[in-house]
Amino acid sequence: MRIAQVAPLFESVPPRRYGGTERVVSYLTEELVRHGHRVTLFATADSRTSAELVPIVDHPLRGNPHWLVHALIQLERVLDRSADFDVVHFHTDHLHYPLLRYLDVPVVTTLHGRLDIPGLQPLHRVFSRAAVVSISEAQRGPLPDARWVATIPHGLPSALYRAGTGAGGYLTFVGRISPEKRLDRAIEIARRAGLPLHVGAKVDPADRKYFEREIEPLLGTPGVEYLGEVDDRQKQDLLADALALLFPIDWPEPFGLVLLEALASATPVLAFRGGAVEEIVQDGVTGAIVETVDQAVAALPAVLALDRGRCREEFERRFSVRRMARDYVRVYERVIDAPTRVAASGWSAGAASNG
Repeated sequence: MRIAQVAPLFESVPPRRYGGTERVVSYLTEELVRHGHRVTLFATADSRTSAELVPIVDHPLRGNPHWLVHALIQLERVLDRSADFDVVHFHTDHLHYPLLRYLDVPVVTTLHGRLDIPGLQPLHRVFSRAAVVSISEAQRGPLPDARWVATIPHGLPSALYRAGTGAGGYLTFVGRISPEKRLDRAIEIARRAGLPLHVGAKVDPADRKYFEREIEPLLGTPGVEYLGEVDDRQKQDLLADALALLFPIDWPEPFGLVLLEALASATPVLAFRGGAVEEIVQDGVTGAIVETVDQAVAALPAVLALDRGRCREEFERRFSVRRMARDYVRVYERVIDAPTRVAASGWSAGAASNG
């Protein structure tokens, strides 16, 4: 199959440090190539891939106020090459929707972010032809009338993370420091539990004032070690040596890739309820799901006693890149063979395939 993957231009594919969407695009692209598909990746020039790379811009555009100019150039490049593909897979939100009427090739769009944003409902009513994939069932909630063709949870390469033992003796928080991620809750949980907390997280420019006002003063708390933004190698060790991952979110999380990274590291998760958490964390098996800091502190001993081997087994069973790629190929085949029937089928790859 000839497949185009269209990645955001904010980070390279894969990203050097933080960047969830671009990371997933990389995993999917490489797995599709391994399975013999002819894949073309539209991304930044410094991306690393075994697919054909169509470079759009030399360097990632995170923080660049003129990113839209380059995104429009990317769309034109895709349109110019569209006859070369059996299917085009966009990971760039909705910017390409006006092109759908001009493309003869089937198009699939994975929506990676939160969807409770004003204007998205009327947008999807206008562009009702857009075949969209959700990354969790919870993500779909604000857009019940979109043309959903599948729910496909993310997947990771099995060899990417080693199964750890928690030998570091600490709790960890990994990802991004922002109001909705609630590092302050993680610090309080660790303090009350009497355990060290190692923090590997970035601060986006938009969250800098929040960080300086609310979080930076807490980083001097005894037992808190702030590592800043970590690269892949640092993250692998950080998760494998942790007793548990703390995921104390305060928003409708569309997915939470770090949850998979923890499970792949055989590290259980203590998470707050919200968004896709209940679709990933199995309460009492791979972690615990709570609603308050008090509940989190009370649940932590049981989380630390969970079978780490079972965490890794559940990752292998439900969240491998092999499963993710297989689910996407099924979607590609369906939109190629019967584009008008896909929307009516209500097919959900994530629900149908847990292996």
